[in-house]
Amino acid sequence: MSETLQTTTPTTPTAPATDADLLAQTAAAVRAAGSALTERFGDVVRYRTREELMSALAANDNTALDILRPRLTALRPEAGWVEDELDGGALPSGEWWVVDPAEGNVNHLHALPDWAVTATLVRENQPVLTVVHLPLTGETYTALTGGGAHLDGRPLRVAPTADLGLGIVATSQARPDEDEKVVRRVGSSITAMLFDALVVRTSVPATLHLVNVAAGRIDAFWQFAGARADLLPGALLVTEAGGRISDAEGRPWTPQSESFLAAAPGVHAQAAATLSR
Repeated sequence: MSETLQTTTPTTPTAPATDADLLAQTAAAVRAAGSALTERFGDVVRYRTREELMSALAANDNTALDILRPRLTALRPEAGWVEDELDGGALPSGEWWVVDPAEGNVNHLHALPDWAVTATLVRENQPVLTVVHLPLTGETYTALTGGGAHLDGRPLRVAPTADLGLGIVATSQARPDEDEKVVRRVGSSITAMLFDALVVRTSVPATLHLVNVAAGRIDAFWQFAGARADLLPGALLVTEAGGRISDAEGRPWTPQSESFLAAAPGVHAQAAATLSR
């Protein structure tokens, strides 16, 4: 988990491969990074201080980045590079790789299975393609703008649920250093959903909830604040799987928004109404 935003400024574009070809090559790079992290997975990594925690997180990040950075840069040498999964907001003009080398890194350190490797190509602030790979299950989720969302080549579709009271919903917790107002809003939103939804799941990372929305396993996911690397992969997957993306009040979502909601169309308005109470 990088503490510093690292970018390279886009240079003059070169002739790209088709986006479909680029997606396949991106997936290969992400799988290779996932294999490297799998070799490091197993025993719980103990730490006694924040410094030791940050060092352990960085070791995982660097293991994946040593594979991802050269391969993705070779695919799109003119694209900028963003690897700080904690950063948010709009990007400068051009193409950018938004990468989370170890999404759910803390889970990895604790020998928990909920982690992934993600890479998303953003063009003029719109996600063009994304790959989310879960190394422990071998699953690879991909999406291409206009080309649909897939799990290992099989098309994904969001759930047909039309009643939030019959639905499973999910959110992730606020960051440890999050503003108190955001933390309290997260808590109150969970309480509201406990009254309105059938089941409420709370865990990190956000991306794993969003792939489940895209796959029709859960019906809605929401989050307050958040970062590009948390939300862009899942936003594209859910959209291409037929879901709806907005902020928590139902307004159009952008990376600058203060909240995020992804849901099956049949429960989107109900979820937004619950979160707006």
